[in-house]
Amino acid sequence: MNPRTVPFALDIASLHAAYRSGVRTPLDVVDAIIAATDQDPHHAWIHRIEAGTLRAQASALMQRGDAGLPLYGIPFAIKDNIDLAGVPTTAACPDFAYVPQQSAHVVQCLLDAGAIAIGKTNLDQFATGLNGTRSPYGACRNAFDASRVSGGSSSGSAVAVALGQVSFALGTDTAGSGRVPAAFNHLVGLKPSCGLLSTRGVVPACRSLDTPSIFALTADDAMRVFAAAAQYDAADPYARAVRPHGFDFGQADKPRLGIPARGQLQWLQAGYGQAFDDACAHAVALGAELVEIDFTPFLEAARLLYEGPWVAERYQAIRAFIDTNPAAVFPVTRQITLGGATPLAADAFAAMYRLRALQRTCAATWQQADALLLPTTPCHPGIDAMLAQPVVRNSELGRYTNFMNLLDCAGVAVPAGFLPDGLSFGVTLAAPAHADVPLLHLARRWQQALQGRAATLGATGRPLPAGEAAPPAVRSGQVRVAVCGAHLQGQPLHHQLAERAARLVAATHTAPMYRLYALAGSGVQRPGLVRAAPGEAGTAIEVEVWELDESAFGSFVAGIPAPLGIGRTLLADGSEVCGFICEPAGLVGAHDISGFGGWRAWRAAQ
Repeated sequence: MNPRTVPFALDIASLHAAYRSGVRTPLDVVDAIIAATDQDPHHAWIHRIEAGTLRAQASALMQRGDAGLPLYGIPFAIKDNIDLAGVPTTAACPDFAYVPQQSAHVVQCLLDAGAIAIGKTNLDQFATGLNGTRSPYGACRNAFDASRVSGGSSSGSAVAVALGQVSFALGTDTAGSGRVPAAFNHLVGLKPSCGLLSTRGVVPACRSLDTPSIFALTADDAMRVFAAAAQYDAADPYARAVRPHGFDFGQADKPRLGIPARGQLQWLQAGYGQAFDDACAHAVALGAELVEIDFTPFLEAARLLYEGPWVAERYQAIRAFIDTNPAAVFPVTRQITLGGATPLAADAFAAMYRLRALQRTCAATWQQADALLLPTTPCHPGIDAMLAQPVVRNSELGRYTNFMNLLDCAGVAVPAGFLPDGLSFGVTLAAPAHADVPLLHLARRWQQALQGRAATLGATGRPLPAGEAAPPAVRSGQVRVAVCGAHLQGQPLHHQLAERAARLVAATHTAPMYRLYALAGSGVQRPGLVRAAPGEAGTAIEVEVWELDESAFGSFVAGIPAPLGIGRTLLADGSEVCGFICEPAGLVGAHDISGFGGWRAWRAAQ
């Protein structure tokens, strides 16, 4: 099987560089994709936009220009349970198909950002499955080995990206559908925090747990797409606005990564145990601290998704259709979905009570770890094995993914290398909701540090681009403040930072342009940091830079007594952060202690 691929890199950074230099145009890219997708031996596509329409869209985009379009000329694919105006939505069930008049909210956001929709991709019917074989349009085949499953349910979306036929693709993810195919096809798969990408215009699987997902060649590309797609949709009852992500562990020197206790990895099949050990070593090389956690409650939550009453949501999603057209539904999909007709309301309440208890238990993990590091799947079955035991083999694939939406987590699947048989191995980084940006930052560090064949784009063999990091899609909501006296570690007012969960960013010095004074007065001794006057010699003063949430910073500032206040402090590295300042009146009776170089040194000399 020799699929065609576009003969140049389709990652966003490379494409935009080619557009800026004039080497290529969106019309060139569209023409190359039309040629590459003329045949589809992997069964990745259900519907491709007609060539003339694509060319007309590209030409119109070129006439408009790239101003204000962050995804200008970027080709993408759409899982065929997500609406694209004027194109049939089938959910991989021809008898269910309809032609929407409007695009899904998430699709429209991408089109408005300048992206070009190439077509609709294959999936496990009604997004029920993690393997990619449950489709009347053919079992979607893995990009590296056509005898292996592609992963699902967003199978075609992942394979189209991995084969170099589009730059990114939309999937959906309820149980792992945006992560399992990413792992099997050497991609980054972002499962955003539920509600940040609208589900309006998406055929539901489990409506209370669904989210669109993003398949990309790089973590930077996923960040760029997420930034364009995460637009609040007031018309979606399950939507929630993005909020500041807080501490960015993805850029911390020593992020704490929780890994399952050794006995909770017994499902890893041949080669997977060593691959995960290698991934853990890769994390340590990045500076991460590995923390062994009890993964038992996460596994129990995962079992609730298919073994509990949440399968009733799948039945409710297509109830009217499957009750009247059961023969139109793929056999194994019909079996699973109709099983959702039997749970009682009492069963649902019992499961919700148990889930709430598990949520409380699992939340304690985030006191130990900033994020989880997990194998995305424990194995990679062949298509024949999957068809022989469709429920058992599929259940194995969700072992480390099914818990995530039930526990309100964000997750990013990222490539971690290759197994001896040539198949891609991937890991997933997971954290509480709204940690999407820190996870993507960590995924970028992870991906950029890969070596050899692992440092390639999907199944194309092309090397990862070495470019600047994409701007964060969400602001942090964190404030950095430099302290120079009684708030330093070990000093009497440091508790005011500790009580607000502040984190130490750096122990450093100011630029050599300050004077430090010991202020007069009773109570806790305090210093005054003052910029040297023109013509006055300044010196570098020892400071600590702490980071805390902006609301906590507000309460911290409210407690600062006169003559002190908060202004801006220039650090030795040239950066500027919030820092203490002193009113001129406060220097009456103060002692200049600049020669000591810092508050601690002066205190030690007293």
